[in-house]
Amino acid sequence: MHRDGCSDRAHNGQRLRIAGLIASGALARRILAPRLDGHPLRIAKELLTSIVATVVTAPLIAWYFGRLSIIAPIANLAAGPIIAILQPTLFLALTLAPFDTASRILADAAHPMLQTFDAIARIASTLPFASVEVIPALPTVLLGACAVTCLAAACVMRYPARPLIYGASALCLTVFAPALRLPYRGGVEMHVLDVGQGDAILLRTDRGRWVVIDAGRVWKTGDAGRSTIVPYVMSRGGPVEALIISHAHADHIGGAVSVLRYLHPHVFWDAAFAQGSQVYANSLREAETSGTRWRRVHPDDTMRVDGVLIRFLAPDSAWTSSLDDPNEASTVASVEFGATRFLLMGDAERAEEAWLVDHASSDLKADVLKVAHHGSSTSSTDAFLKEVQPSLAVISVGADNIYGHPSADVIASLARAGAQTVRTDRVGTIVVRTDGKRITYEAGGETWDISRR
Repeated sequence: MHRDGCSDRAHNGQRLRIAGLIASGALARRILAPRLDGHPLRIAKELLTSIVATVVTAPLIAWYFGRLSIIAPIANLAAGPIIAILQPTLFLALTLAPFDTASRILADAAHPMLQTFDAIARIASTLPFASVEVIPALPTVLLGACAVTCLAAACVMRYPARPLIYGASALCLTVFAPALRLPYRGGVEMHVLDVGQGDAILLRTDRGRWVVIDAGRVWKTGDAGRSTIVPYVMSRGGPVEALIISHAHADHIGGAVSVLRYLHPHVFWDAAFAQGSQVYANSLREAETSGTRWRRVHPDDTMRVDGVLIRFLAPDSAWTSSLDDPNEASTVASVEFGATRFLLMGDAERAEEAWLVDHASSDLKADVLKVAHHGSSTSSTDAFLKEVQPSLAVISVGADNIYGHPSADVIASLARAGAQTVRTDRVGTIVVRTDGKRITYEAGGETWDISRR
């Protein structure tokens, strides 16, 4: 049976809570029962259960939500008596659902308890230092999971010294995990991250600095910036020089707030196409709060980061003034290093491609093309591809997306243009590397050479 991500989280969380209950019960019998009795014992047991459950579920909570609650043990202690009455009340209401009057009375009785429970959670969440935000890199989460597993084992074992030593060792390793960064190979790299149906592209310069171009999706409990981009950069090291947003659709700007908050780029470039996007407004506020300088993209603006020259080709403000589609106002950037050139198209569609052919045709030729709009049939016209003449076409697209991207016609057009096509929905994250002459790309654990023309 297929289960979605929320269902998986619920099942995993339930298993961990059960493990926490078993561990805390064993620990209470060993430590608390010989020393306390009566009400002090009951209160101490409740507090111990809440603390152990919080610790045991911490790696899972950090991985999925990027936050850890500090106040949870005390809040759970306050909410415990309410839950003890609320759960059987709700169960009885469901059991008596065929009997309308009886079930309604029980449901009405549960309502004030639900309100009280919600008030406890709301008040606890507003307290200073009630929770902390974390950036859950995979090695840190795995080491944390190892540590809490050892802790749970120590709670139930008669001789807990060995699992405690193993758990302490895992915690010590988490301190050094950020220093265990992946080696930098030199040259210039373009990392097209697999963020589902969205764009998140990282340029790494010849001196190890980063430029983030688009920041992926946002969803109710997180965003691609916090879950993917920030851990990816932190695991490799190096400062972030700039954030460039192609346009304000949520699948491109969704993770911008997290990138600005945690990676502190010096400058934030975007096309400034006003469309009333709340996600866009949030990113502008975060840029102001974090002290990141904001700049509007104009054609022929340039930015040099180490040996990399980024030249903006579009959008033109006179062109965008008559538009109502942010896609057609996408930031288009040419990235040059040595004799190699990458062209990044955002979600530009036919009209903007035609504008580029008319106004910037001499700047369009590129070895590597980041295909516009996830391979949509509304982009990548033959006339445009004739100007670009790419050897490699990279498509950032979500697997089994509802839009049918990439279009079979676009794939055929890229083939006619002589481009080799690679897609994130099939191979995951794609890394293109160049020393200024030779170009290679890595995807799915394999590496290919791209012969330049």
